Amino acid sequence: MGPFLEQLAVLVVALVAAALILLAFVAFLSATKIPDIYWRKEENFFLNAAGKKEALPTIHDAPTKQLSIIVPSYNEEKRLPLMMDEALGYLEMRQKQDPAFTYEVIVVDDGSKDQTSQVALNYCQKYGNDKVRVITLLKNRGKGGAIKTGVFTSRGRKVLMADADGATKFADLEKLEKELGNLQPWPDQMAIACGSRAHLEKESIAQRSYFRTFLMHGFHFLVWFLCVKEIRDTQCGFKLLTREAALLTFSNLHVERWAFDVELLYIAQFFKIPIAEVAVNWTEIEGSKLVPFWSWLQMGKDLLFIRLQYLTGIWKLVNTRKKN
Repeated sequence: MGPFLEQLAVLVVALVAAALILLAFVAFLSATKIPDIYWRKEENFFLNAAGKKEALPTIHDAPTKQLSIIVPSYNEEKRLPLMMDEALGYLEMRQKQDPAFTYEVIVVDDGSKDQTSQVALNYCQKYGNDKVRVITLLKNRGKGGAIKTGVFTSRGRKVLMADADGATKFADLEKLEKELGNLQPWPDQMAIACGSRAHLEKESIAQRSYFRTFLMHGFHFLVWFLCVKEIRDTQCGFKLLTREAALLTFSNLHVERWAFDVELLYIAQFFKIPIAEVAVNWTEIEGSKLVPFWSWLQMGKDLLFIRLQYLTGIWKLVNTRKKN
């Protein structure tokens, strides 16, 4: 029995080593030092309120708005209106109170199969294309890819990521702005404030099955062990970045699906960008695109992939601000 167990152990180790070598080889073949920002020619515009095409600006241009809100949307025709009504109601009220406050909402339709783009265009027609812009991607790229597209066409001095489901109370933007200000002085004008649901963890555990709770804790451990140690909730979709921080982090971002938040914060910590974690009001909204087991499995795989890429030096972080 002893020799058999020894042989089995050797076989397991050999299989694991072979899997890691194969993963590293695939990673090497598919990796780039700095990710390319790409659009199809048909995507390099937005539709204005009249339905005509206009060229997209870039984040390298001088900012002309105080705030850009990026809303990644995939098959969100039902949930998007509630979020847009709340967000635009708040933004319009704030602009009336302070006429110097300017904003834009960029809805990025991530290859939806429903009427997400048309729903968003209705708001463009109501508020004007200077305030609401719709970018329609022909192919689904993932949440991270959709947000990256919006970030690189934004005009704001600050950039807010906000989910299309409206799970976070939009007025909590003020909490993020306050904590972002408390991080000053910002090194190279860079800082990030992350919305957090960590304070709701005990309540959420009481409502989850033991299996989902196990998956959640497993994912949090992997995030802490492999990538990000100082942020309790990396996955909340409500994040506020200065324009400079958005440019640097998203220029280096490789992951385009659910685990992109983790890589984004990993990059920010590498460049020593100050990060604040801010408790926000959050309500679970029906219709989530996350499939409990498979989505967590995919994100766990992505975390291992992220760590392996940076550990082996296949992915390298480049300070694009110094390069430019």
